[in-house]
Amino acid sequence: MNQKLPSVLLENAVNELASLPGIGKKTALRLALYMLRRDIGYTESFASALVSLRRDVVYCKKCHNISDHEICSICSNPARDHSLICVVENIKEVMVIENTGQFKGVYHVLGGIISPMDGIGPGDLQINSLVERVAKGEVKEVILALSTTMEGDTTNFFIYRKLSPYSIQVSVIARGVSIGDEIEYTDEVTLGRSIQNRTSFNDSIKI
Repeated sequence: MNQKLPSVLLENAVNELASLPGIGKKTALRLALYMLRRDIGYTESFASALVSLRRDVVYCKKCHNISDHEICSICSNPARDHSLICVVENIKEVMVIENTGQFKGVYHVLGGIISPMDGIGPGDLQINSLVERVAKGEVKEVILALSTTMEGDTTNFFIYRKLSPYSIQVSVIARGVSIGDEIEYTDEVTLGRSIQNRTSFNDSIKI
């Protein structure tokens, strides 16, 4: 969209909105004009919510999920099984798995997966903090619920080796999730069954 806008302020708003992923200039203009049609209170509330999101949301000190407090609502819930940790790539996957209603343990968010092509190595992920949680001796099982891609499998194996000195069960989700699939795009029924029917990681590889 190269049309000249009648206001520099409108143009600035459009440019900022268009910087969001998946938002083109036409959509950004439509959103900006929508804001102009609403009363000032709506716009101020909208802007305040975004500022609060960026300023006040923190990462849980235990699992690295987003939270309003130092320890997230899942990690602080005594009804959850804290001896069972589900390892995921990112925050969106915590939400997806929670929506299945099938998992009653806690999580560990890596913040990505090992991908040399993208310059992401083990040191860029929250793997050491996972090992530290296991080393405390309160964990009985770690479920690796990463995407069934080459990068996901590489990360699974790296974590498995790091946890091998500890007397815990390391499992992977069942391959009801097709090879090459990313967890966040898997339907909830399939994902729930894959977690319930998980298998020992040791049985899934040839050592």
